[in-house]
Amino acid sequence: MASSISVTLSSIVILILALSATSNPIQDSFYQCLALNTKSSPIPFSSCFYTPNITSFKSLLQSTAQNLRCVQPTVPKPELIFTPVHETHVQAAVICTKKLGIQLRIRSGGHDYEGQSYTSEMEPPFIVVDLSKLRAISVDIENGTAWVQAGATIGEVYYRIAEKSKVHAFPAGLCTSLGVGGHITGGAYGGMMRKYGLGADNVIDATIVTANGTILDRKSMGEDYFWAIRGGGGGSFGVILSWKMKLVQIPENVTVFTIPKTLEENGTKILIKWQQVAADKLDEDLFLRVFIQPVNSTKKGLQAKDCIEMSWIESVLYVAQYPSTVPTKALLDGIWTRFYQEDAPMMIWNPYGGKMSNISESEIPFPHRKGVLYKIQYVTLWHDAAKDSVTRHEDWMQKFYDYMAPYVSKSPRTAYVNYRDLDLGMNKYGNASITEASAWGNRLLILFLKR
Repeated sequence: MASSISVTLSSIVILILALSATSNPIQDSFYQCLALNTKSSPIPFSSCFYTPNITSFKSLLQSTAQNLRCVQPTVPKPELIFTPVHETHVQAAVICTKKLGIQLRIRSGGHDYEGQSYTSEMEPPFIVVDLSKLRAISVDIENGTAWVQAGATIGEVYYRIAEKSKVHAFPAGLCTSLGVGGHITGGAYGGMMRKYGLGADNVIDATIVTANGTILDRKSMGEDYFWAIRGGGGGSFGVILSWKMKLVQIPENVTVFTIPKTLEENGTKILIKWQQVAADKLDEDLFLRVFIQPVNSTKKGLQAKDCIEMSWIESVLYVAQYPSTVPTKALLDGIWTRFYQEDAPMMIWNPYGGKMSNISESEIPFPHRKGVLYKIQYVTLWHDAAKDSVTRHEDWMQKFYDYMAPYVSKSPRTAYVNYRDLDLGMNKYGNASITEASAWGNRLLILFLKR
């Protein structure tokens, strides 16, 4: 036993000395703390570090960036990126950043519009824990469940379920690259939410690392804790390690169709009609999503040949591969002048209603239920990171938002937490009053990102 301990301690010392030769004091302290707190881990962590002096650091940091503002040279960068390969590594990272007084950023996917999972508005230093290597998926068709680690994408989840069954699925996002961990903490809406509710409505267990480094499941965390982590947004209660999903029954085949319309083809009237029926009047088996984009080609009304039968998993690919589908929509004709002033604008309108209206707003901390007709997302895309280009696109988005604001709900005017936008407001560092903390969520229903 003494010999075994001696070997272990020697290995730790050797690792620390080797790392010290090429790192800085913050990195050294973090390495040493991790070594002491992962002695019982069955998997070594030595290959999990990416520091700024490593060639692959930049590409890893920017691998999921959706917002060019988050990768500007002036934006603070993490001291290192840690990619744990075992749950004990996540535990140790939480313990060590707390002990050393270092900020911790958790990244489980690639759709953090404001980059808060890999940047920091506070004073550095900070460390990013990237969960992309924790992506195991275990599907149990007999019991209708699946355990999924936080770093898996929702597309991977769909695929693994479809491997086992043609009549089982999970109701979550339409964008297949969403990271499961953060996706569900914010609710996880998608094409089946009118039939089965949100992804967060259909998780029945979870494992999480608390701020003290303890791993809890639903039983040990308690029902209040389990309630809080589903729908209210990530980053508040701990690090999600995995979700246990309740699978839903689906038909072997579903029907999909795409109907592009232009303004000349009564696009505005069609959108008005959509608003009147899409959420409250249509059968819950039907999900009609609207995209608004500039297009060159047009098509007449819905015809039988436009309706394509395919499996559910094929329909996931159908939606994911055709994001430029362009039905038209608007509230006032004046919207179009402003809309076409931007290079690559887009609006995405998602209908609620159906099952969403039947689930209580207090069932999980996702409050947008009965009475909410739809959610609007405003998007503008560009690839030039120059400051004047960024300013121009931001100015367009702000003006477009100001124009649309009078036509959406108010008192309250609410926002989807996974579409946070710091331009809408943020709390002051340190303690904030309830009034200050609630300002962001009450700003608007329409949301936007800047890329």
